[in-house]
Amino acid sequence: MAKKLTGIAASSGIAIAKAFRMEVPDLSFDDSQTDDPDQEIVKLDQALATSTEELEAIREKTLNDLGEEHAEIFSAHLLVLRDPELIDPIKQKISDDRSNAAKALSEVTDMFVSMFESMDNEYMQERAADIRDVSKRVLAHILGKPIVSLAEIQEEVILLADDLTPSDTAQLNKAFVLGFATDIGGRTSHSAIMARSMEIPAVVGTKSITESAEAGQTVIVDGLDGEVIVDPSDDELAAYRKKQEDFEAQKKEWAKLKNEPSVTKDGVQVELVANIGTPDDLEGVKNNGGEGVGLYRTEFLYMGRDELPTEEEQFEAYKKVVEEMGEHPVVIRTLDIGGDKELPYLDLPKEMNPFLGFRAIRLCLEKDDMFRVQLRALLRASAFGNLKIMFPMIATLEEFRQGKAMLEEEKAKLVADGVQVSDDLEVGIMVEIPSTAVMAPQFAKEVDFFSIGTNDLIQYTMAADRMNEQVSYLYQPYNPAILNLVKMVIDASHKEGKWTGMCGEMAGDEVAIPLLVGLGLDEFSMSATSILPARSQLSKLTKEQAKQTAEEALQMNTSEEVKALVTERFL
Repeated sequence: MAKKLTGIAASSGIAIAKAFRMEVPDLSFDDSQTDDPDQEIVKLDQALATSTEELEAIREKTLNDLGEEHAEIFSAHLLVLRDPELIDPIKQKISDDRSNAAKALSEVTDMFVSMFESMDNEYMQERAADIRDVSKRVLAHILGKPIVSLAEIQEEVILLADDLTPSDTAQLNKAFVLGFATDIGGRTSHSAIMARSMEIPAVVGTKSITESAEAGQTVIVDGLDGEVIVDPSDDELAAYRKKQEDFEAQKKEWAKLKNEPSVTKDGVQVELVANIGTPDDLEGVKNNGGEGVGLYRTEFLYMGRDELPTEEEQFEAYKKVVEEMGEHPVVIRTLDIGGDKELPYLDLPKEMNPFLGFRAIRLCLEKDDMFRVQLRALLRASAFGNLKIMFPMIATLEEFRQGKAMLEEEKAKLVADGVQVSDDLEVGIMVEIPSTAVMAPQFAKEVDFFSIGTNDLIQYTMAADRMNEQVSYLYQPYNPAILNLVKMVIDASHKEGKWTGMCGEMAGDEVAIPLLVGLGLDEFSMSATSILPARSQLSKLTKEQAKQTAEEALQMNTSEEVKALVTERFL
């Protein structure tokens, strides 16, 4: 009898193969005290050295296979291994408490993991996962237990696991691992993001896949609808093979739109652009017919290292992107880091509520020496293409004016030194704070463009942390309150002859796209793999239909009513 489990669709596609259960080595240990602390410290150092070698090899493979952004995960893991704030307390515990190496490692890393997990935001939870991943590797070496190498799988399988760490996922050979399903995990976890980059169908958060399937059983992973079927019937197999063929055919149809314009059925044109994290992501943008970059997250230049990036390093990274994109626009967001995305070398204060704390533009205006280095690098790169600068987390006009004034000061210095910068550089802001959306008519007189960051705008408007499962039902992109804020921003920009884009997840959402077209959104920025499906969807709807639907949606009472309306008319 077939079993059907429901989870989170983490990576699109259908995969059918025999189950391969990932067996986790037994890492239980004797917690007795040691008579020879020095020997235990030697054992720890050897385990750290072996783990470092392995992670450097995994980082190199990831760099070659997936690019710099994914490789940065392992740079962060290597920093954990070398972090004196983590390693010194372990050695202290061995020396002072005469704990053995395994017990000292477990107690200290468990403390850090608990601390990060209790912070209840996505970035810190990922840091907890990093520490757990690294400590498990070190513990296995202390205990002399072999670490499972997923790279050695040599037959077509569906991988089943409680969870997959980034280092697990990086080792997958997609010629053999056709898909994976896990008990826990979310769509924004490292392994889910990497699965999408590798185009391996994945369903995460099934709660019980490892208990529900035996090794060798046939398993279907439906990464489109978030379902896993164990031991399917012949009829189910036939149905899913058909669904698999249809999806592959659909991808081929989408591919034909790669060089086509992004226009509605009645000829209204919009821009479909991509969100990127590093210059290496440009290949995906071009392969998917992206018309530019709507959000270049510069944080990755600052993370996974021991010191701030230099002006020259930043200039080269920005220049590479704008040169490669030619005439196409590249919107580069200034540093969005702070309480929730920690940089150890900045020594920032610990905060009770980092999402509402000292971060993004607030941090940059305070640490203006750091900010000016980035502004100079951006200004220099602006001479090489169609670069636009965007300030994140703007709450007041004063913040925008202060940031713009620093930019103008640095521009004047560069021009005085004979350095070429763009004459018509556009400077805009992210709209992610409700007060900014409400004040959009005033902002629109001073900014060159808006880009709506819906991920934060939704959670701030609904007062609900999107990473908190107990209130995740309030993460409602189609809620009329959100749609009305989006309309206010778009209308304000158009009144002043400016443009509005959107760079949150909502921009690539098939339910949201007709509503956003109807509201007059000019630019949709999304993950590169969402561009062709969005272009296909646009070509099948008219602006008039979309406008009528959006007007009705604005008057509705609930998110569910809006979704039902759009589904009935367009999906």
